Amino acid sequence: MQIVTQPITLDTFNLASNERRLCVEALSAAGNLVGAAKLLGITRHSMKRRIIKLGLEWTRRPGQFLAAEPVATAPVATLAA
Repeated sequence: MQIVTQPITLDTFNLASNERRLCVEALSAAGNLVGAAKLLGITRHSMKRRIIKLGLEWTRRPGQFLAAEPVATAPVATLAA
């Protein structure tokens, strides 16, 4: 399957916001985790780690393409040693 994408013009040099944008665009274009990872030239595992790190909600329902959207994340509590 060949996915045709349009060039993306980055608005800033902010790496974090551009990483988020590229992940969202790849997920939207490919429709699945593996396809998005291929578009970005990374492994499926790396793509999944980025989704978690960036707080993106990505679930694909059978037969339907969803847009990735940011999801609010709660602070992680740490255990005192």
